[in-house]
Amino acid sequence: MNKHWRDLAMFNLAVDSKLRGCDLVRLRVQDIFPGGVPATRATVLQRKTGRPVTFEISEHARSAVDQYLSETGQRIRQFLFPGRGAIEQPISTRQYARRVSDWIASIGLDPKQYGTHSLRRTKAVLSDEC
Repeated sequence: MNKHWRDLAMFNLAVDSKLRGCDLVRLRVQDIFPGGVPATRATVLQRKTGRPVTFEISEHARSAVDQYLSETGQRIRQFLFPGRGAIEQPISTRQYARRVSDWIASIGLDPKQYGTHSLRRTKAVLSDEC
């Protein structure tokens, strides 16, 4: 599997959804691709608050998820980002945090200054600037 598409899908969904890491890693294929068709918006129940949150899914995110799913062949009820060796479990929030640190370092920023919560705020900040 090409991890590039997985990471791009994860990054784009993190920015689009503004979900906490614990909610992002628990997304299932059906949340983003109901009936095998890419959704333009999704609603998920937040673990911390128990409240539903609806978010728009950008064309970039839909495209990355589509490419990722075409390579992995995941089924509708599976976790979108399965853990290592156990597709019935999502990746851990710690593994997600490691991916975010890697992304941040790859663009020359200090991973100690940015993290998973920074991705939650990215879209809100960008929307305010437009």
